[in-house]
Amino acid sequence: MEWQDEGAVLATRAHGESSAIVEVFTARHGRHLGVVRGGAGRRMAPVLQPGTQLAVTWRARLEEHLGSYTVEPLRGRAGGLMGDRAALAGLNAVTALLSFALPEREAHPALYARSMTMLDLLAHAEAWPLAYLRWELALLEEMGFGLDLSVCAVTGSRDDLVYVSPKSGRAVSAAGAGDWADRLLPLPPCLLGQGPVRGEEIAEGLRTTGHFLEKWLAPALGDRPLPAARGRLVAVLARVL
Repeated sequence: MEWQDEGAVLATRAHGESSAIVEVFTARHGRHLGVVRGGAGRRMAPVLQPGTQLAVTWRARLEEHLGSYTVEPLRGRAGGLMGDRAALAGLNAVTALLSFALPEREAHPALYARSMTMLDLLAHAEAWPLAYLRWELALLEEMGFGLDLSVCAVTGSRDDLVYVSPKSGRAVSAAGAGDWADRLLPLPPCLLGQGPVRGEEIAEGLRTTGHFLEKWLAPALGDRPLPAARGRLVAVLARVL
């Protein structure tokens, strides 16, 4: 068995004395693991960092085997973000959530394209926090837990949508919320594509997407806790936005 593809490193762990098991989100083969010979060595370890774009060739005797990767680095990302704590936290959150959420060996071409764009945007401080918030929304959608933010769940109106129901994931207008407003999640205008965007709106949006990542997505994956990298990013953004 053999195929070639391109993708970004999500995670790496040691395997034996000098090899590494590398998890790559590939364009056509989804989240896929393979052994890189010498991957834990001095030459290869700096290459196999989360976010690095690779050309990979995967080989195995049988399709169900772990198999091995031959890799060629195409573009590094982490190194260029070392001076930006927030952007580096964003990279770690994206790769950790993809590793957490994606089923193994299942292609997700639309999410792949969006995720690579997201990783590239991390070099642009003014653009990526909002892009990251919308990326979390897209991740929920891709995993089957999309929110319905089109109309008010109570009145059917498209106007003055300011809340999200934590139970249904549907938008609620100010008029429709009534006495239940304090039990609803915020729906900042930036999640509806309305601007200009304020920093506190992104924090509000992350509170809302975080609720559904924790209460909807995580239980469907065996009720594992969300990756700590996501919490670290939220904490960093709360200080810098």
